[in-house]
Amino acid sequence: MTNIVIYTKDYCPYCVKAKSLLTQKGQKDNITEIDITHDEALQQEMIAKSGGRRTVPQIFIGGTHVGGFDDMHALDKEGKLDPLLA
Repeated sequence: MTNIVIYTKDYCPYCVKAKSLLTQKGQKDNITEIDITHDEALQQEMIAKSGGRRTVPQIFIGGTHVGGFDDMHALDKEGKLDPLLA
């Protein structure tokens, strides 16, 4: 099973959408959520790992940075998300 890491904030609707899409894909048990809402150190970690991106969610599938929800949704529409999850 592929490990998925999602950096989130507790008030982010796109974070909810990202987790929902992954759950629909049968990946609920593979998601590690890192809530950075009130943790500056985790925010800086996310920024460093994502190449400077400051928005949430930031999604990593199997160690590969996918980007945010829009990026992951686009991969799904192109048929490229399922192979990453396999």
